[in-house]
Amino acid sequence: MKRIIVVGAGPAGMQAALRAAELGAQVELVTSGGFGGMAADDGPIPVRALAHAARLIRDAKQLGKYGIITGEPVLDYQRLLIRVREIIEETRAQVSRRSNFDLLGVKLCEFAGKAFFKDPYTIGTESGLNLQADAIILCVGGISRRLPVPGFELTCTHSDAWSLATVPPSMLVVGGGDTGAQVASVFSAFGTRVQLLQSGPRILASADEDVSIEVANAFRASGIEVTENFGSIDSFGKTATGIRMNYSKDGVKGQAEAALAVMAVGWIANTSGLNLAAAGVELNERGFVKVDDFNRTSSPHIFAAGDITGRLMLVPQALQEGFVAATNAVGDGTMQLGGVVNPVGSFTDPEYAQVGLSETDARKSHDVLATVVRFESMARPIIDGHEKGFCKLIIDRQSQRILGCHIVGERAVDIIQLVAVAITANMSLEDFLRIPISFPIYANILTRAVAVSLRELKSADQSAHALK
Repeated sequence: MKRIIVVGAGPAGMQAALRAAELGAQVELVTSGGFGGMAADDGPIPVRALAHAARLIRDAKQLGKYGIITGEPVLDYQRLLIRVREIIEETRAQVSRRSNFDLLGVKLCEFAGKAFFKDPYTIGTESGLNLQADAIILCVGGISRRLPVPGFELTCTHSDAWSLATVPPSMLVVGGGDTGAQVASVFSAFGTRVQLLQSGPRILASADEDVSIEVANAFRASGIEVTENFGSIDSFGKTATGIRMNYSKDGVKGQAEAALAVMAVGWIANTSGLNLAAAGVELNERGFVKVDDFNRTSSPHIFAAGDITGRLMLVPQALQEGFVAATNAVGDGTMQLGGVVNPVGSFTDPEYAQVGLSETDARKSHDVLATVVRFESMARPIIDGHEKGFCKLIIDRQSQRILGCHIVGERAVDIIQLVAVAITANMSLEDFLRIPISFPIYANILTRAVAVSLRELKSADQSAHALK
């Protein structure tokens, strides 16, 4: 029986441990903290719980429109934190399938402290464990990037933001990526005066440009002060009421102040203290563990999965990497990660989500049709009073198949999953229209966008034939 050690009990580690055990291996799952990893402690689960509270506050404000008379909603933040903790614990007990680990004989080593290599086949921990295996799978995740600027120690991470004891009166959120946008959106809804600062030309730089513009405009309309192209950070300093960020651009200096500053300026591999050199495991040029298409590291019997690899650092992708890594660690090592379709999105208000190519990238190699349908033209958003946003389809004219989809608006993250399935199934636009999607739901915007795209393509074909 092959012996496998999995280091890290987040989504990648849990999936890897279960898969290895299902394949008949003897598995030990080692984690520095509790079962569930970042996804449970300060990742998607608590973030979605806080975002849900923010949505409830938002929706409560429109109850009067529907003839429901109540007072102004008041946030009891301490009670909310209790509810978030309840959700985390219930998720650990139910959704994480802990009982499956017992049934499959996986040995759980929780709260073991930091793990490290003693040699290529031996893992030690701060708690004194000394474990040996035939293969090892690293799933220790990532941590917030720190900047080498004076006063950086005065700032907070997104993890600190989710665990605040009280709602701050004001907040600087530095970094306009997915994490920064979520922090800004949630705390703005809770009543914090938020300044979202992005050094680059636009927030959500990895999203389609139209998505960035739409979300930035929506944030500004909700009261978030969005500052793009602010330059570079010079230092942080204390003030009588909080913190000041000093920055400069083209020789012009500026300042921004708030009760606290949350830094969301990147995510790096959590490799500190692992002693990778003792195992012959190399890092890539970005500082993440270097892996091949089989999730194998530079040491053939050691694999890695999840955020530590620096790929798309999200739960669904971590699960897939954990599955592949474990399959190869136990078996003959021939399963590849492959060209997986990756839907991504964020629980901001408004939500945004995407899958496939952006319009800019698609136009580099395809003859493209881009179709945009606004939420305000659809029945369900009108019914619910959530009419802001759009769905943008990127279509290849020749094959009449979807290359990408970009959505801003209510239930965007849910809607995008349908497009991911359509792309994976290589469905044509006509194939998609044959699906009788329920009405009225938010996903009807996809049917409308597909129908509009198909009409335009047929009209263009008819015009081309008429000219011949």
